[in-house]
Amino acid sequence: MLPAKDLIFRLPETFATVEEERRHRKERLAAALRIFGKFGFEEGVAGHITARDPGMTDHFWVNPFGMSFKHVKVSDLILVNHQGQVVQGRYPVNEAAFAIHSQVHQARPDVVAAAHSHSTHGRAISALGQKLEPITQDVCAFYEDHGLFDDYTGVVTDTEEGKRIAAALGSYKAVILRNHGLLTVGDSVDAAAWWFITMERSCQVQLLAKAAGQVVHISKENAELTHQQLGNDLVAWINYQPLYDQIVREQPDLFD
Repeated sequence: MLPAKDLIFRLPETFATVEEERRHRKERLAAALRIFGKFGFEEGVAGHITARDPGMTDHFWVNPFGMSFKHVKVSDLILVNHQGQVVQGRYPVNEAAFAIHSQVHQARPDVVAAAHSHSTHGRAISALGQKLEPITQDVCAFYEDHGLFDDYTGVVTDTEEGKRIAAALGSYKAVILRNHGLLTVGDSVDAAAWWFITMERSCQVQLLAKAAGQVVHISKENAELTHQQLGNDLVAWINYQPLYDQIVREQPDLFD
């Protein structure tokens, strides 16, 4: 029997230089976008994932406007400052991406990455103006840990609207944007992406379960316990690794 110390158990990497960490974040960002594309989270040009630059912390990397998630490579990513100017890259920034993500990153210094897309089941829940209920083990990661932006005023192109979304997010890991979709954050790209993926699936489960009949809720005590067990960013990072491994093996050109 192998001793525990000889078993492979991955943990988030650490870096000797800012340049190494920047390259790592960009690679994880490109991979997350490919995964979102694979899962069908695209809707035209809507949707964006951002990663705070580790050196210039008031700048973030984001997918270029008008490019399919399925095609994004590391070399395509653009660097945007908090005035909305593209300071590295060959493509423009999605105006909504800047309006929302710049304010989220400003309001939450602890957040490395934020993910937003118009996924099908997230939009369906958002159209109901509902939050997620503790009806499965997985959804308890969001128990009393997601908000509802209970308003809709059109496409978000104003940073003032972004500030209101950031306020609705508060200290949570996620927020449902009424009549719009989902937004998740994390202390790594991997965590933010995983929260979005599992939140979208939790929306799907809630819709299916309620359409089928009366749901059985997990008790407050057990929902709180499960949140403590599953609701932190390290657990999200660990859950995300099989998806990262799959996309890298399937689509290694994302590193170009």
